Amino acid sequence: MAESIIIRVQSPDGVKRITATKRETAAAFLKKVAKEFGFQNNGFSVYVNRNKTGEITASSNKSLNLLKIKHGDLLFLFPSNLPGPSSEMETSTSMNLKAPNVVEDEIDQYLSRQDGKIYRSRDPQLCRHGPLGKCVHCVPLEPFDEDYLNHLEPPVKHMSFHAYIRKLTGGADKGKFVALENISCKIKSGCEGHLPWPNGICTKCQPSAITLNRQKYRHVDNIMFENHTVADRFLDFWRKTGNQHFGYLYGRYTEHKDIPLGIRAEVAAIYEPPQIGTQNSLELLEDPKAEVVDEIAAKLGLRKVGWIFTDLVSEDTRKGTVRYSRNKDTYFLSAEECITAGDFQNKHPNMCRLSPDGHFGSKFVTAVATGGPDNQVHFEGYQVSNQCMALVRDECLLPCKDAPELGYAKESSSEQYAPDVFYKDIDKFGNEITQLARPLPVEYLIIDITTTFPKDPVYTFSISQNPFPIENRDVLGETQDFHSLATYLSQNTSAMFLDIISDFHLLLFLVTNEVMPLQDSISLLLEAVRTRNEELAQTWKKSEQWATIEQLCSTVGVQLPGLQEYGAVGGSSHATTAAMWACEHCTFMNQPGTGHCEMCSLPRT
Repeated sequence: MAESIIIRVQSPDGVKRITATKRETAAAFLKKVAKEFGFQNNGFSVYVNRNKTGEITASSNKSLNLLKIKHGDLLFLFPSNLPGPSSEMETSTSMNLKAPNVVEDEIDQYLSRQDGKIYRSRDPQLCRHGPLGKCVHCVPLEPFDEDYLNHLEPPVKHMSFHAYIRKLTGGADKGKFVALENISCKIKSGCEGHLPWPNGICTKCQPSAITLNRQKYRHVDNIMFENHTVADRFLDFWRKTGNQHFGYLYGRYTEHKDIPLGIRAEVAAIYEPPQIGTQNSLELLEDPKAEVVDEIAAKLGLRKVGWIFTDLVSEDTRKGTVRYSRNKDTYFLSAEECITAGDFQNKHPNMCRLSPDGHFGSKFVTAVATGGPDNQVHFEGYQVSNQCMALVRDECLLPCKDAPELGYAKESSSEQYAPDVFYKDIDKFGNEITQLARPLPVEYLIIDITTTFPKDPVYTFSISQNPFPIENRDVLGETQDFHSLATYLSQNTSAMFLDIISDFHLLLFLVTNEVMPLQDSISLLLEAVRTRNEELAQTWKKSEQWATIEQLCSTVGVQLPGLQEYGAVGGSSHATTAAMWACEHCTFMNQPGTGHCEMCSLPRT
């Protein structure tokens, strides 16, 4: 009897041992491998080397002894549906082959093409070479150089995300083994070697324990409001009611040139969804207009870049000061706010070609309007780390009821397995110790972002002395209806129609009002506002839709200036339509001379 040998075969699912003989043919051996791993005969390939060289073909003429396969050798199995790169391709762009075909944001595509290096001029004291030479004192620095970032004013604690990618993909291997994998806190599905949780678990399907680390990079490096008016109008709600308020930030992502390969979130408008606010709480209500708002913002060249909320308590109403409550002695973000931020970031992932999932992290930011050290209103920006996003996504993080600065890592139960979460701390003797995250200081989850206003304000939308009311402010008596629209149009008599109509909240009202929604006929106007094109705006102003809007405004008792001019058709037609009357019950426009509504048959008065 031929001497039996054991050959190890490694696959993406683990290592298995195959019993064979030296005289066994390669074809017979591969059949044993297929049976052991549950593959079809042509559903995999076996190689001698890890880099996919030395493939073992299904030959009936070559024995294992002839192929120089000995007892205890390790072979490598690759399924056919997971083809690996050849050695030549692997040395160049293997990291691109790991990622799915995803479309990154425009700012990410732009920054990936930039050099990113920090160029320095020749030092007259230290440099001893000519003007064309370089030395250690003037050679360009990499964008992730920590010493350079620490010496900026103010110092930068977190490198930009694209600088972090350059750090990973630099060096001799050019990022050949780089893969930005998202953390998972759930049991892997498909493990058939045991009963499902809670009756069984193994190291193959069990998620790894998590040790929290302060994230060294951030996806957004700066939040900038285009002008003070955007923020002031949002704060007006708190000034008038004393209740806290919430809003979504709409804007765009641009390059932040103060930090190498940095990204800035520019805020052009704040949308305020339905909510219930008190002096110390906020409750978000279901928003039926959320999808429409996102569509209108996209046509205006904007997107949802973050969320903002107030945490303001008046300290002295005569001086106009507010309480300084968020600081190093209390907290910057509460655990509940971190969980909310993590949920928003999970809903708005950052598309990334280096991740096998096609996304990694998020560029969705959190802004807080709160009291500063000078007892004035300050805006602070934050994000939560990718580890926090994973804990929130898999429902492993809870807030503490009586300590807002502490979170709590959920314990495993019969319904859910939760991995252990740890963090590192320094004890009273100066030693680094590992603590179980029950409870958990939330500063391990927070990334701070500078929030600024520009020296030269930018205006995506026009600013008016008598602005159009903001949505969902009925509690203040500020409603969006045709009476408020007529009042707005009568008080703004600019010769430029584009300046009058360029109001984010007005455009949303035109699209979402229940009397005459213009969702299907407003694309031309949105394009005019996006491109600041007065001719396109004038073209839309002559449409029948705008003429109808003006007639509806005239029925509420407010006379609009230049009504004859704003119409879509000639003057004689305007004289006819001006005599038409709107039913007070159903708003139908009736012909002059009739005493009853043609639609609902109710009397005119």
